[in-house]
Amino acid sequence: MNTTSIALSERIIVALDVDTPEQAKALVKKCESHVSFYKVGLQLFMASWFETVDWLIDRGHKVMLDLKFFDIPETVKQAVEQVNSRGVTFATIHGNDPIIRAAVSARGDLQLLAVTVLTSFGEEDMRAMGMTGTVADLVYFRAKRALELGCDGVVSSGLEAEKLRRDLGEKLLIVTPGIRPGANTCDQGDDQQRIVTAGRAIAGGADHVVVGRPITRAIDPIKVIEQMQSDISCLGRQGNR
Repeated sequence: MNTTSIALSERIIVALDVDTPEQAKALVKKCESHVSFYKVGLQLFMASWFETVDWLIDRGHKVMLDLKFFDIPETVKQAVEQVNSRGVTFATIHGNDPIIRAAVSARGDLQLLAVTVLTSFGEEDMRAMGMTGTVADLVYFRAKRALELGCDGVVSSGLEAEKLRRDLGEKLLIVTPGIRPGANTCDQGDDQQRIVTAGRAIAGGADHVVVGRPITRAIDPIKVIEQMQSDISCLGRQGNR
């Protein structure tokens, strides 16, 4: 994949983590002059089913459907088949080898992203669960296995993107959540632990960054988007992409 060919308007995937389709549509109308890629997650999907997905696609936008499918293989396969007919670009899955294989067998033109480790999960969580190694080790293991099983890419924090890109190559799509405007700027009560800026994520090897609260809670979403796009343009050129 030639990641340098990705349009700046598609680098940021705006996470429509809102309660209603009306709120989602209002946000898209504010952002679509600058961004053409949007994420529909579980919160919005439960409120609107495919209504918002279809509306976005009808407006010419790309959609990342972030439902993190995890179930018995046959159920996941059937779910992916349902999504594959809707024009969605990315869909996310969790799971072991049989689940991933089932999803891959049904994807058609849909690009599947395997979730490695949630960005809300940190080293203390690893220790609390009695797991050895580091979060980075776990991310790499899961990403490598997902690629071997035929996934198009992974969802990974920007902290792991550089190693994934270096060791797993350009074929792997890397989509990075946990993006914040400053290097260590979590809002009070923020549940994200492994965070980076948009520019650092892209420079480190990510193809796309998923941004929610910094945009959805902003008084001026376009100003935030422009700042992040400037960050991506500047640092991306330095990242030997």
